[in-house]
Amino acid sequence: MKARLPQGMGGGPSNMQGMMRQVQKMQEEMTALQEDLDAREYEVKAGGGVVTVKINGKKEILSITIQPEIVDPDDIETLSDVLVAAVNEAIRKVEEVNSSELSKVTGNVSIPGLF
Repeated sequence: MKARLPQGMGGGPSNMQGMMRQVQKMQEEMTALQEDLDAREYEVKAGGGVVTVKINGKKEILSITIQPEIVDPDDIETLSDVLVAAVNEAIRKVEEVNSSELSKVTGNVSIPGLF
């Protein structure tokens, strides 16, 4: 007895070739998008704007700007906390944008090992 698959399921070589073309196109789009995302730069401020972090899409810190009013030799802990908050926010922003942009291409489909 033969198993019968609904129309469009399983199928012959042409269906598989079409699916492979779609996957290849998606992979090309993902590669181009990843290059664009890697080249982007973001600027994040923390501590009411006293610390500014510039980061790129590869999550590499490009610069950190510190306003003089946050620098207090007797309170290094506050400066450290604001720096950590700024860097973490910058990384979160890159991850959020990358995830959002990539899901537009994939339609939230995950194919393990493909990307």
